[in-house]
Amino acid sequence: MSMAAAPYCPPEWLALREGADAAARATALVAPLRAYLGDVGRAVIRDLGCGTGSMARWLAPLLPGPQHWIMHDRDPVLLAHAAASVVDGRAVTVATERRDITGLRGDDLAGTSLVTASALLDLLTAVEVDRLAAACAGIPALLTLSVAGEVELTPADPLDAEIHAAFNAHQRRVTGGRRLLGPDAPAVAAEAFERHGAVVREQASPWRLGADRSALTREWLSGWVDAACAERPDLAVPAEDYRRRRLEACAGGELRVVVQHRDLLALPAA
Repeated sequence: MSMAAAPYCPPEWLALREGADAAARATALVAPLRAYLGDVGRAVIRDLGCGTGSMARWLAPLLPGPQHWIMHDRDPVLLAHAAASVVDGRAVTVATERRDITGLRGDDLAGTSLVTASALLDLLTAVEVDRLAAACAGIPALLTLSVAGEVELTPADPLDAEIHAAFNAHQRRVTGGRRLLGPDAPAVAAEAFERHGAVVREQASPWRLGADRSALTREWLSGWVDAACAERPDLAVPAEDYRRRRLEACAGGELRVVVQHRDLLALPAA
């Protein structure tokens, strides 16, 4: 995405969600990735939209051998966090690049062993995802935690479906002249990477939020309702009652939420 159009993700939000992200990521995709990488010597890994570096903190210990991570983000504060925190006591080195990742071309990825991203694809357009897939041709890519447009709340509430539909519509909004993919991202990305010669594997990577993650649940719920009301201003009054009911249930340890995501591993065809 362009730096001007990209949404801002504060480090506090990224820290709050990191534990749920790590628990959700599809570890079943790591084994075929390791097998593909084999003995590459020093792997060069580019993490697109890296935030504070949570992907590297999760994945680096699961990959063999020395690694050099190149962290891409539009936010210099997040890049500084990532550069300072991605260490695990082994031969893992880090560099940072502040740039527009939607402009990446194949030449930019020369010498790259692996491309990674988290919670990024749904913020891109179909054209940008196709361009990314073309740039990654011949390079494995692990693209995780894309929203899938499915949320389950327990206990149920009569307003769940309407809030859910409005939120999904907001995820597909036009902003800065760009139509975001939102929950269409996993399917669009799978088709794009296959079109550019990759074999794609997909796995569900849901957040499972309950009393043990009440702080994250509160923040996610507020953002979910706010986005729905931005799309459907007529929901503002009933949504405030809905928010109150849900936050009370969260405070009482009664609310459970499953937020569906999809992880995608694209490996170059043999």
